[in-house]
Amino acid sequence: MINFLMSLVPKKTMIELFTYAIRSKRTIDEITSQVAHSCEKNGFALVHQYAYHEVVASKGFPIQREVYIYEICQAKLASMMLTTNPYFAPFMPCRIAVYQNDGYRTITTQNMEMMLELIKNQKELHFEATKLFDSLKNMMNELKG
Repeated sequence: MINFLMSLVPKKTMIELFTYAIRSKRTIDEITSQVAHSCEKNGFALVHQYAYHEVVASKGFPIQREVYIYEICQAKLASMMLTTNPYFAPFMPCRIAVYQNDGYRTITTQNMEMMLELIKNQKELHFEATKLFDSLKNMMNELKG
C-alpha cells in the first residue's frame, strides 16, 4: 500500500500531507525561549523537551543544524483518545519541532487532518481534537512572531 501511494504522490507532497509547518524569521533562541510560556497560554502541558542535535551528537553523529523537539499534551483529550482509539498511541503526545532550514526557522508538527477525518463519527472526540489542533496551530503562530 505504501509503495503504491509513494508511486502516485511526489515525496515533497507526501511530507506536506503529513506535516503542518510554518516559517519564522525569528531566531531559534527567540522561538525556543517562548515555548513553555506559549504551552501554558494555550492549555498544553510541556511533557518533555530535547535539543535533538545534542542527543545525536552525544551518540557520535553530530549534525550542523539545531533541532529542538517538544512533547506537549492536553490530558483530557489524551484520555478521551486512548480510551476509544488506542491505535493512536504512537502519535502521542503531540510534538513540535523547531529547526533552521533554507534561511528560516521552521516550526512544525504532525498534520492532524487525516486523524480528524478518521474520528469524525465520534462527535465529542472530533470536536475536542479539532480544538486541540487549532490551539496547536495558534501556538505555533505565536512562536513564529
